[in-house]
Amino acid sequence: MYSGVFMIFLPLVLGYVITLKSESWHQRINKAVSYLIYVILFFMGLSLSALDNLSTNLQTILLFTGTFFICIGVCNIAALPFIDKWMPIAAQSKASSIPIYLLALESVKLIVVVAAGLLVGLILPFPIPFISESSEAILLLLLFFIGIQLRNSGLTLKQIILNKRGMIIATIVVITSWIGGMIAAFILDIPLNNALAMASGFGWYSLAGILMGDAYGPVYGGASFMLELLRELVALIIIPLLIRRYPCSTIGYAGATAMDFTLPVIQNTGGVKCVPIAIVSGFILSLLVPVLMLFFISLGN
Repeated sequence: MYSGVFMIFLPLVLGYVITLKSESWHQRINKAVSYLIYVILFFMGLSLSALDNLSTNLQTILLFTGTFFICIGVCNIAALPFIDKWMPIAAQSKASSIPIYLLALESVKLIVVVAAGLLVGLILPFPIPFISESSEAILLLLLFFIGIQLRNSGLTLKQIILNKRGMIIATIVVITSWIGGMIAAFILDIPLNNALAMASGFGWYSLAGILMGDAYGPVYGGASFMLELLRELVALIIIPLLIRRYPCSTIGYAGATAMDFTLPVIQNTGGVKCVPIAIVSGFILSLLVPVLMLFFISLGN
């Protein structure tokens, strides 16, 4: 993969030290990240098409996805409700004005991009060279831009530390996800560091799939992508149903997406009191995804 852990973290760290004051540059970085994600996911589909025994590998992807989803989800749900009992929030009852299908549209787009790469790879009569090398180069650039995004998200360290609920939710999600990952490793008989890396996606399906695919191949990448995508889609369903009774639990289950993708649903159905908690917990988990995944990946190299 890479020569060492330093080279893995370097683009992320370099990006995080850059502060942008121009809103136009913020928008350019956001667009660049979106485009790079599409490109790498297309390459993921091409890599899947090059696998021997494709149907068998697709069954493996579904097996990994289902096992991790159940193990991590059960562990998350078993622990998060205790936060609601310990630190209750008076969530406001409000009907969501945003149709769920519109929020799910972006997820569908990413699935289509992976499927398009798979289809192109199956149709072409010759293998496409340098897919792995190109993916690694784009990944380094993507991590650099993600570091810039995290630094310029508008949250200060003081705001994060003062929001105890957000920090506690993020901590519980991390710990219970790791426990679920260890259980999945035992069931599937796979290396523990692989499982812990896969369990550290926290709902960020695009980046999780890219990192796992680059490290362990398209089977792990596809499974990680489907795992986190399924988590987000389930979160979109349960947030409107349960947030008024279990606000901390639903925010926690949303994972890293609580600060962006699922935030409109949280705000519309849970009220403004849930927003700072969701942003802080989502920010912490978003920051930890590349750090923890790359850390566990580096243990096996």
